[in-house]
Amino acid sequence: MNSADICRHRLHHQKISNPQLKTPVEILSWLVAIQAQDYAGAKWSLGLRMQHGTERALEQSLYEKQILRTWLMRGTLHFVAAGDIKWMLALLAPKIITGCARRYKELELDSHTLLKTNDLLEKALHINLSGKTELLAFINEHGISTQGQRAAYILQRASLDGIICQNVLIRNVPNYTLLDFLPETNPKTRSEALAELAKRYFTSRGPATLQDFVWWSGLSVADAKTGLEASLNHLVPVTIHEQTYYLSQNVRSNSQEDTLIHLLPGFDEYLLGYKNRFASLAQEHNLIWCPGNNGMFMPYLVIDGKMAGTWKRTVKKNAVDIEINPFKSPDKKQQKLIEFASGRYRNYLDVPPGSGVSEEK
Repeated sequence: MNSADICRHRLHHQKISNPQLKTPVEILSWLVAIQAQDYAGAKWSLGLRMQHGTERALEQSLYEKQILRTWLMRGTLHFVAAGDIKWMLALLAPKIITGCARRYKELELDSHTLLKTNDLLEKALHINLSGKTELLAFINEHGISTQGQRAAYILQRASLDGIICQNVLIRNVPNYTLLDFLPETNPKTRSEALAELAKRYFTSRGPATLQDFVWWSGLSVADAKTGLEASLNHLVPVTIHEQTYYLSQNVRSNSQEDTLIHLLPGFDEYLLGYKNRFASLAQEHNLIWCPGNNGMFMPYLVIDGKMAGTWKRTVKKNAVDIEINPFKSPDKKQQKLIEFASGRYRNYLDVPPGSGVSEEK
């Protein structure tokens, strides 16, 4: 297996090539969770993996609380299926909370204050306050400052404690909901949760290494290894460049899939799902994908599984302009596939195909 094989299998297992699943919940149940700091981009990450996925369907799933947005892997915002949020928080939140201890102290957010803000957020949501602005105002009215970064850490802590989570953005403002709407289920043991997370990571993102899983999950090496070892009967190990990679036992992928071209959002799991991205991202392109290495990622063009340029959209009233910035000029076949990929994005937004695709010269 070589770099091209790694790319082909990852595109296939991540449901990017030949998408067959039909709902956001199905996609998230397969992928476990996807990074969601960029709300619009994360919705497209789900939409591009769905048959006939649309932004409207994604928004509806969020309104109906079928999928939720909260802090999970590495303490970053992710979309997750409602049925998975409780066991994932139970597994991942304690380590994130421990990692925030010094920042809590710096912000003068002691345990007593955080318990009180949790209680206030619960009361506010029970009286139908749900927007971030009004929730913070409610806390301030009760004598607790939410100035500066205190606001973010107060909301994050209530989310990590399993009290609240986000669903939709309304006029670009996060809305929160209580998690008590979820039915009670038998909780997973820690061993069961580690095995489940590992199995679903490697089957949905393989080929991947233990180091990839450690980076993506935020788990300790010991916990990640425990989860991997418990899920080995579902996986196939392969050696590539003297490293052991793991992937689903169903390793078949359509040989034609790697000829497709994809427009991926900057935070998509295709690159962010791995610590080592050499197969899909050339070293010289890393600062193009992440200018200034500042944690903000550009939407990117993928050709034959490799990052081959960037793209951006300009949404207008009834149209969307898409500007493609390839690293090298596409041939005629590639140009047609770029137009097809752009058409998929317009269909997702439900805008007419009137505006064309431009290529930066």
